[in-house]
Order: sequence, then C-alpha cells, then structure tokens
Amino acid sequence: MRVRVVGGGVVGLTSALRLAEAGHQVEVVAAELGESTTSSVAAALWYPYRATPTAEVTRWLATSYAALTALAADERTGVRLRSGREFFREPTPDPWWRSAVPDLGRMPADQLPEGYLDGYQLTAPVVDMAVHLPWLQNRLRDCGAGIETRRLSGLPGALAGVDAVVNCAGLGARELAGDDTLSPVRGQIIVVEQFGLTEWLLDQNDPARLAYLVPRSETVILGGTSEEGDADTEVRPATAEAILARCAALAPAAAGARIVSHRVGLRPARPAVRLETEISPDGPVVHCYGHGGAGVTLAYGCADEVVEHVQRLTSALP
Repeated sequence: MRVRVVGGGVVGLTSALRLAEAGHQVEVVAAELGESTTSSVAAALWYPYRATPTAEVTRWLATSYAALTALAADERTGVRLRSGREFFREPTPDPWWRSAVPDLGRMPADQLPEGYLDGYQLTAPVVDMAVHLPWLQNRLRDCGAGIETRRLSGLPGALAGVDAVVNCAGLGARELAGDDTLSPVRGQIIVVEQFGLTEWLLDQNDPARLAYLVPRSETVILGGTSEEGDADTEVRPATAEAILARCAALAPAAAGARIVSHRVGLRPARPAVRLETEISPDGPVVHCYGHGGAGVTLAYGCADEVVEHVQRLTSALP
C-alpha cells in the first residue's frame, strides 16, 4: 500500500520504518523534524511514564524493550543498556509493568539514600535522541521512503494520493484529528556534560517536580517537570535552578557539571494512547498518538501494531 505517515517524532519515524520493512511504499510528512521535535527533548529512558491503558501498554513495553535491546548491539543507533535505580519515600509494591522487563530487583536498605525507604534497580535501554532520530531517518531513506517537512491542515488533505494515512502527529493531532482530549504536559530539562555518571537515577515521589538523571556517552540529561496544560516552551531560569538542586541531591557531582543547554518539550498527554483504525469518508486512517511521556518507550511496540492495522487494510482491498 501507499502509506503516508504524519509525524516526524520517534513514533512516526519508527512506524514508517516498520511499514517500509514490511514492503509498503511509505512517505513521512512532518511539520517538524530532528531537533525541533518533542522527541529530541526526551531523556529517552525506557520507562512507562504517563501512558495507559495498562494491558496494552505492558504489551507494547515488552516489544519495545526487546527491540531496543537488539539495537543496543549497534553503536550507530544511539541505544545503550544501562542499569539504574528508582527511589521511593514509602514502601512500594512491584510496578504494574513488571512483566515487561526481564529483571527488576529491590535495593538493599543500606544502599538507599537518606530519606528513602524503598527502591527498584533494573537494566533499561537509554536512547540518545540526537543519534537515534537521524539514524531512523537514514534507515528510512535506505528503505526508499520519502521524508518531507510540510504542515498539513487536516486528514482529508493527508489522504490525497495515498491508500492510507498513519497519524502519529502527537500533540498536533488536536488539530489534525480534532481530538480535544489531548493536552500538553510541559517538561523542562538541562543537558550537562558527562561527569562520570554511568547509571540512571529516578525520583518521582512528587509528580510535578521530578528528579531524574539519565546518562549518555558525552552528556547527562537532568530533569524535570510535569506541568499539566502548560504549553509554554520558554526556558524558566527558576525552574532550571530547582531541577539542578533536586538532581544534585541524588548525585552531588551534578551540581558542578558544565551546562550544555536547556530544553523544553510538550508531552502529548491523553486519557489513553489511541491506536486504532478509522475509516473516514476520505479513506482509512490508523491513529497512533497520545503516548504521554513514553513515546520512545512504546514506539517499537506500537509500530509493530501499526503494521498489523495496515496489513488488515491491505487484505480488505479488492
């Protein structure tokens, strides 16, 4: 089939790649690519943040975990497997997504930082988006897929000249698909030079004022915030200071790290991820958006399911 994928973030590019690998004629149309996308701001630690429903998300998580683990064998992908720890101020049961990971252990009490009473430790993929997004684009071009930067006004125009559209527009689906259930959740981060951190660290006891440190080869992502309904993409200095203080409480060396940049992204939050086929008057649309803060985490699992939806459309053709 001739398929147009709308959206140039990790979900759109991954879906397009899986479709091209399945033999479809694919083109990507995106209002923004690369550094301009929300995906480029992501800390990109495999972790199911703000994504439901749990049964489907757990399935997509497991698929993505396996896919990213396989990609970690190739340095060109920007994917690495890193051990890490999450800290809790109260005793906490295993997470609902426990079955999606091969190993998840409990931290011994004598290894918990002061003020924490429980903790997980596990190995998870970490994706350097400055490497992975260009890698995805190059893989698409190698598969013969086209990539175009263009803003679409609606689904009828997106369907012109193709057999089906895959809508991976993220927050843009509010206008593209008329979905008022989508809302922005503002996330601000700091990128600092690598200061010797090899494991990721996470504290989300306060849902609005997160603390996470995610190491890459040359930098470390310090975060973050989760500000409901806030679409301001300007960096707030006071917020940056608070982020640095929270992160330094987990890793004191972060306080002296050289700051490379400040970034802000808007997570596409929705009551549940939308992954379904809609048969519109202008043609079929496979919707795949609303991943909250788990776009990287769910991308490969959702992309495989997008292919299944398109294959079902193919089998229905006369």
